[in-house]
Amino acid sequence: MDEPAPEKPKRRPRYRGKNPRAFAEKYKEHQPELYPDDVAKVISGGKTPAGAHRPILVSEILRVLGPRPGEVAVDCTLGHGGHARALLGAVQPGGRLIGLDVDPIELPKAEARLLALGFPAGSIALHRTNFAALPRVLAAEAPGGVDLILADLGLSSMQVDDPSRGFGFKLDGPLDMRMNPARGRPASALLSELAESGLARLLAENADEPHARDLAAAILGAHARQPLVTTRALAAVVRAAAARFPGPPEIAVRRAFQALRIAVNGEFDALDAFLRALPGCLKAGGRVAILSFHSGEDRRVKLAFGQGRIDGFYASIADEVIRPSAEERRDNPRSSSAKLRFAVRA
Repeated sequence: MDEPAPEKPKRRPRYRGKNPRAFAEKYKEHQPELYPDDVAKVISGGKTPAGAHRPILVSEILRVLGPRPGEVAVDCTLGHGGHARALLGAVQPGGRLIGLDVDPIELPKAEARLLALGFPAGSIALHRTNFAALPRVLAAEAPGGVDLILADLGLSSMQVDDPSRGFGFKLDGPLDMRMNPARGRPASALLSELAESGLARLLAENADEPHARDLAAAILGAHARQPLVTTRALAAVVRAAAARFPGPPEIAVRRAFQALRIAVNGEFDALDAFLRALPGCLKAGGRVAILSFHSGEDRRVKLAFGQGRIDGFYASIADEVIRPSAEERRDNPRSSSAKLRFAVRA
């Protein structure tokens, strides 16, 4: 008896022109693991493939955390799963990884990547929540505390590269910026709620913008004339206003997007809550490492670790911030602003 013919793979949706232009049509970016040669080619040129993410300071994180077989590790910002993969491998055999991520779009993708690696059943437990909820998660998963905690505070490349999320301005998209699109209000709505003084404060506190007051006036003036509801509309307004300031206007654009993203997602409040809860989440001798990407985050981490050592919670902390090597910065320019600090529980 003849065997039935195998089903033909489904055809990709057709797109205009020779190559896909819209992000939703870029099939390679949505499944980079199926196109390793293309990914390698992009990486060899010193770029991060769209839709992919390259974990930063991996060897340095493993060095300061010192994961050992049988330990329990937490990745508080799972993202693409690159750091989680390294930690999970290092705590085998017998170890576990608890992963957290608030993003309902990226978390299932990261879970699929980790499960496909073939680690033992029960060695991975993932939760869709903000890292400020770590004590609640550990009350169920590890009541006695954990050995290792990592938090990468950076925005993932997958979020930046997808214009529908509104985090970047390379491609046009809705001015959203929510880590969880089902909760809170988008950045466009926030602009409608802010007074000029409030937006100036966000630009100064969240992004160290030196021309915060002038920039706030320009943004809200334009928003009053015609609501800014797309990423390119906001970027154009900031770029035009920043042309009067010293330095490249693109720096002001990045700062404005950063300031709004932090406000939309309540990132500093979540980080402060996380830092307060950290000592109670670690076993004696447990290690924590935090990767930050701008001064507002790093300042909070540095102060919390320093105060924790004074209060006797931490036996030791990083004396100096750890930065990516020149080689890593060259190979992955998105790592350039990264700062790593660590602490060891007393």
